[in-house]
Amino acid sequence: MTAPTARIAGEESARDQGLARGVGLWSFTFSILNGVVGAGIVALPASMAAAAGGYAPFAYLAVALVMAAVVVCFAEGGSRVPTSGGAYGTVEAAFGKGAGFLAGIYMWLASVLACGGIAAALCDALGALVPALAGVGPRLAILLLILGGISWINVRSAGLAAGVIAWGTVIKLVPLGLFVAVGGLALLVGHDPAPAAVAPQGGHFSEAMLLALFAFCGMETPLGASGEVADPTRTVPRATILAMLCVLVLYVAIQVVAQGLLGAALAGSAEPLADGMRQISPALGLVLLAGGILSRFVWIGSDVLGAPRVLFAFARDGMLPAWLGAAHPRFATPHIAIWVHSAIAFALAATGTFTRLAILSTLATAGLYFLACAAALVLRRRGVAILGTPLSFRILPLAAGMGMASMVVLVAIARIDEILAFVGLTFASLALYAVMRPRIARAA
Repeated sequence: MTAPTARIAGEESARDQGLARGVGLWSFTFSILNGVVGAGIVALPASMAAAAGGYAPFAYLAVALVMAAVVVCFAEGGSRVPTSGGAYGTVEAAFGKGAGFLAGIYMWLASVLACGGIAAALCDALGALVPALAGVGPRLAILLLILGGISWINVRSAGLAAGVIAWGTVIKLVPLGLFVAVGGLALLVGHDPAPAAVAPQGGHFSEAMLLALFAFCGMETPLGASGEVADPTRTVPRATILAMLCVLVLYVAIQVVAQGLLGAALAGSAEPLADGMRQISPALGLVLLAGGILSRFVWIGSDVLGAPRVLFAFARDGMLPAWLGAAHPRFATPHIAIWVHSAIAFALAATGTFTRLAILSTLATAGLYFLACAAALVLRRRGVAILGTPLSFRILPLAAGMGMASMVVLVAIARIDEILAFVGLTFASLALYAVMRPRIARAA
C-alpha cells in the first residue's frame, strides 16, 4: 500500500467506523434512481419545451453524454475511496480539507436551491388545483405549512420522517409509469395533440441543457452512503451506471410523450403531466396532478431529512459555527441545522421561480462535478485504493477532461447574474473556510 493510500485509508476508515456494509447492488441502484428521479421531472417537460421546443429530447441526450463522462469519474473515484460522503470524500482525499469543504458546500447549496425550486413548483401545482391558493398570501401560508411541518417532523424524529419518505417514494414512481404507459399507448393509436393559444418561442437550447443537467443531478446524495455498501469497488460503479441509464430512458420517454399529448401547448403548461393525461381522461389528469403534488412533498421531505446533516456535520468538524452542530436535548436531532436549512429554502421559494432556482442549483452541482472529475484523475495518479482493487477505466483521462470542460461550458452559458452569483458563493465559501481553518485544525 502506497503512503498516500495508507494515510487516506486511515482517515476514511475512521469516518466509516461502526458502519455495516450491508447495501447490495439492486438496493443501491434503486437508491440512486430515487435520488435522481426527483419531483422536478413533474414540471420540467414544460420548462424544457419553452426553452428548446421540439428539440428538448435532444437536450437530454446531449447532457446524457456529458453525464456519462461524469459517471465514469464518479465510478472510478468511488471505487478508489468508497467512503461516507461520496464526492465530498473523494475530493477531500484528492485535494485536502479545503477542497472537501467547498465540495460539501456545493452539495448543500444544490440541495437548498432545489428545495426552494421544488417548493415553488408545489405552490404552483396547488394553485392550479385550487385557484384560490394562487395568490401571494396563500402561497406564503402554504410554504410555511409545508416547510414548517416537514421540519417539525424531522426535528421530532428522523425515523418517522424516513418512514414517511419510504412510503412516499414508492408511490411517487407510480404516476410517472402511468403517464408513460397510458400516454405512449394513446400516441400509438393516433392521439392528436392539444391546440395552443400561443406557439412556444424555443431557441434557448443552452437553457434546456442546464435544466436537463438539473434533472440528472442527485446521484451524489445516495453515493454519500458508499461507506455502507457491500463490495463497494464493484457495487458502487455498477449501481451508478445502471441507475443513470434507467434515468435517461425514463426522462426522454416522459418528454416525448408530453410533447405528443400537448404539442405546442406544452410550453405554457403549469402541470404538464396532469394536463397531458387530461387529453385522454379527466380522471387520469386528477390522478397525475395529485401524484405530482405528492412527489414534490416527498422530495422536500427527503431533502430536509438529509441536507441539513451536511451543515450539522460541518459544524461538528469545526468547519461552520458550533451552534449549527447542536443536537436537540430531547429528540437528539440536529434541530438548528434543520430550521436554518428550511428557513433558507422558504425564502428562496417565496422570491424565486422553479426554473431560475433549478438553474442556480445546477451551477452548484456543476462545481461539485468538476471537482469530482479532477479528483478521480488525481487519485489514479497517486495510486490510491483504500479497499481492494479499484476500477481503472482506460477512458478516464478523456472522461475527466470532457466532464470538467463540459461543467465549465454549462456554467458559462448561464445568465451573467447567475454566473456572478455562483462565483460569489464560491469565493464566500473559500473565505469562510479560511476564517474557520484555525478551529478546524484544533478539532482535528
